[in-house]
Amino acid sequence: MGRAVEDNLPFRMKVLLVATLAVAAVAVVVMLPRIPQPPSYHNFADRRTLLGIPNTLDVVSNAGFAAAGVLGLLFLARRRETGPGSPFLEGWEWRAFAVLYAAVGLTALGSVYYHLKPNNGTLLWDRLPMAVVFMSLLSLIIGERISMRAGRGLFLPLLAAGVASVLYWRYTEAIGKGDVRFYGLAQYLPVLLIPIILLLFPARYTRSADLVVALSWYAAAKVCEVLDERVFEATKLVSGHTLKHVAAALAPLWLLRMISLRRPLAWPDQA
Repeated sequence: MGRAVEDNLPFRMKVLLVATLAVAAVAVVVMLPRIPQPPSYHNFADRRTLLGIPNTLDVVSNAGFAAAGVLGLLFLARRRETGPGSPFLEGWEWRAFAVLYAAVGLTALGSVYYHLKPNNGTLLWDRLPMAVVFMSLLSLIIGERISMRAGRGLFLPLLAAGVASVLYWRYTEAIGKGDVRFYGLAQYLPVLLIPIILLLFPARYTRSADLVVALSWYAAAKVCEVLDERVFEATKLVSGHTLKHVAAALAPLWLLRMISLRRPLAWPDQA
């Protein structure tokens, strides 16, 4: 996926297409009635307590997020340089990846806290860092594929929108009118837009295939999440949610592989 899909669409038309999809997705979510989070959300298949740890495997499987966060930050601490021959052409990309990997590490802490006692109050601390990860990655992909200026300019607004979506959900739960629509948008809008951006726009760096693998690990994690109980019934050992944590942690680890090996390509800049 290093090259964009061959077509006759001019650059501005491609940007308009992506922007239209984003606006349409937001409009659809706004027009939907509020979506309360079902109480059954917290009923995970594997509730075993081992060594005194409630929901043991769902708790300890967050070690992958901790490892990914620490390894990512250690790499970034060593590779701060930007420009040709480095993993980052501009300094804001380095900062965005630093935020992303810090959030991955915090996801480990938030998810452990949540799975020790699953409820809406503890879930807040699981979702906040995840929203930051989603929005950081979206801004980085926009910067690489479409425009560095656009990615840089959207980075902080997207982060704010992601955090606001979680806080809005928690506020509505607190007043008895739970509404998870906007957190769903923060999670799934990048899932919609990133593959389309990869198809339409050329790569600015090498190693694009690693990005596709990272996204595939995240897709596998979502499948495992849906099949939580079925996996546990089939294996009698591990649940789909535990495997979700493992697969989801492999996504930022594979992303780290990408940035550690990638180098800039000759790429005509776009406005």
